[in-house]
Amino acid sequence: MNISNNPPDPIDEVISAYADVISESENWLDGGAVETEEQMDAVDELRRGMRQARLDAEKGEKSESAPIYDKYKAIKERWKPTIDDFKRIEAGLVSLVGDFKKKLAAKKEAERRAAFEEAERKRREAEKAAAKANAADIEAQREAARLAQEAQEAKAAAASAEAVKGLRTVTRYEIADHRAALHWIATNDRDAVTAFIEEYVRRNHKGAAIGGVKIWQEKEAF
Repeated sequence: MNISNNPPDPIDEVISAYADVISESENWLDGGAVETEEQMDAVDELRRGMRQARLDAEKGEKSESAPIYDKYKAIKERWKPTIDDFKRIEAGLVSLVGDFKKKLAAKKEAERRAAFEEAERKRREAEKAAAKANAADIEAQREAARLAQEAQEAKAAAASAEAVKGLRTVTRYEIADHRAALHWIATNDRDAVTAFIEEYVRRNHKGAAIGGVKIWQEKEAF
């Protein structure tokens, strides 16, 4: 005889405990509608049973996950001071070289532009030499070819100039005129304005008489 040492699955236990309620509820959920008070009372009773089933399932979930979550939080808290300190050190090092890197990047960018301008000058010089070179003059042809090769190499060198590492381009903003910004958004992205209005009204309609918003009360099942 095989005897399993595995404990029962708590999910299976909850399902088993409410098997009758679940089955009867599923029978009612056949697309039909409630038409009598007796049917309403029966459905309400099943609703109470399914609510308790859900509460028990949520309790089981919390009971099973709590130790894991508590251990996760404890591990995070144990590592947090060290990680935070490493971040502070890292941020300090970034700050230490930040100004120098910006100056170096500006210098390299100026050198890169100058290199491209020089490459462009050589290209024009090579084109002029090629236009003037007599096809029957081999030395003139060789000189034109040399100038063209030199122009290509200058352009390649300018393009391959090494950038300063540890710098990135970021786009920042400042709202100078909120009214103008709102007008632009309303004109160009009405969906964003609509979404904001709907969310604002949802959160605040009970505590304020918002213009353009109708408020009423009605009954609903729960």
